[in-house]
Amino acid sequence: MPDIPPEESMPSIVALTSCALQQGVAAEISQFVYRRGGKIVDYEQYVNTNEGRFFSRVEWLPADPDSTPEATRADFVRELAEPYHMEWQLHFQDRETRIAIFVTREMAHFHDLLVRTLSGQWNAQVVLMVSNHSDLATEAGRFGIPYHHFPVDKSNREEQEARQVDLLQQNQVDLVVLARYMQIVTPVLIAPFANRIINIHHSMLPAFVGARPYHQAYARGVKLIGATSHYVTEDLDAGPIIAQDVAHVDHRKEPERMVTIGRDLEIQVLARAVGLHVNHRVWIDRARTIVFD
Repeated sequence: MPDIPPEESMPSIVALTSCALQQGVAAEISQFVYRRGGKIVDYEQYVNTNEGRFFSRVEWLPADPDSTPEATRADFVRELAEPYHMEWQLHFQDRETRIAIFVTREMAHFHDLLVRTLSGQWNAQVVLMVSNHSDLATEAGRFGIPYHHFPVDKSNREEQEARQVDLLQQNQVDLVVLARYMQIVTPVLIAPFANRIINIHHSMLPAFVGARPYHQAYARGVKLIGATSHYVTEDLDAGPIIAQDVAHVDHRKEPERMVTIGRDLEIQVLARAVGLHVNHRVWIDRARTIVFD
C-alpha cells in the first residue's frame, strides 16, 4: 500500500451516495477507497427499510497526491455509480466554501457566522454580505467583508434579485445564508442556487405569523418555542429541514425574555445547519434531508 501523506497535507474527499438497497454496495464503497491506498476517516450509512433505499457518506484521505478530481470522478462513475445506479456527489476538501450572508438589521446571527469562519471552525469564508438596508455596513467593514446594499420592495424585487445573482456568480459564491434577511426571495434567486440557500426562522405551535410572534406566543401561554433551519424553496418556509431545536418556557418568561431565548436558539440552529452543509453532511431526499451528523 502506498504511503499516506500526513492528514494536514492531503485534503480529504467526501462521497455522498444514494441508491436502491442491494447486496455488497457498502463493502464496494469501502473497497473503492482501499484499492487506491486511501485511508477512510469517516463512514456513515443509513438504510430506509420501508423504501429499500441505501444512503452513505464516506470521507477519505487519498494516497496519490497527483490524482486529479477529474480522474477520481471518472473512476467513481465507472466502478460505483454506474454499476449500482447511484445518485452521488463528490466533494474535494481542498477548496473553502464561499459564503454570502444576507441580512437586514439583526447583527447577532451574522456575527456568529463570521466568528466561526474567521476562527477556522469551518473550511469556509464569508466573501460578501447583501442587505436590503444599509444599517450593518459599518459592522461588515469592521471584519473587512464587502457590503452590498440592494433596496428591495414589491416593485423591484425581481430586478434586484437578478443583480444579486450576478454579484454572487461573479464572486463564485457556493452558499447563501439568510441570516434574518427579512425579505421573501423569489425563483429569480432560488433557481440558480437550488439547495444552496439556507434560512432560519422561529418554529412554535400554535403557529404565529406576522409581526411580534413571541408576543403572540406569550399571550397564548406557549410552553415550547423553537427554531428551524432549512433549504429555501419556492414554498415559503417549507424547504427540506436541516436542523431544529427547542426550549421550554412558561408563564414567567416575559415576551422580551422569550425573544432573547428564541434569538439564541436561532443562532445555534443556523450555525449547525451551515456547518452540516459546509462539511457535506446533508443529502436531500425529496422533501426531507438525510443528515450524517
